[in-house]
Amino acid sequence: MSGIDVTALLDRARRAGLHIATAESCTGGMVIAALTDIPGSSDVVERGFVTYTNRAKEEMLGVTRASLDAFGAVSEQVAREMAEGALTHSTADLAVSITGIAGPGGSEFKPEGRVCFGLAMTGRATMTETMEFGALGRANVRAASRDHALGLLLAALPA
Repeated sequence: MSGIDVTALLDRARRAGLHIATAESCTGGMVIAALTDIPGSSDVVERGFVTYTNRAKEEMLGVTRASLDAFGAVSEQVAREMAEGALTHSTADLAVSITGIAGPGGSEFKPEGRVCFGLAMTGRATMTETMEFGALGRANVRAASRDHALGLLLAALPA
């Protein structure tokens, strides 16, 4: 499965007293599933939002219609709002978000394999980034996105 040591990630969050939330679109819950596959994760994992549609992003996370219209769902602005919304709509201290084009398909402006991530943590500025995984096929883009998000969480936690 994941190339990230999820047990270590959870242990670091536990030691830091931090709770995690996820806000996922193209991965459809793969990150929260990876976290909750580990026994005892309930003392660290607060909740996961699967917001596949724009409407769900708006209703569940507070993503603005203006951002969706101006930037599109696959954008760092929407990833930022998703991550911050996951913190706002939970009791978590750390949240990761994912929105992208897993494929097949895409466009000249938003190609298959483009995935935007957000990382929000209480007391810190929200970080966003875009990864271009390329046309690896749907399953591979989703797996790479899951692993990247887990890596972002791990990197945000104190050693």
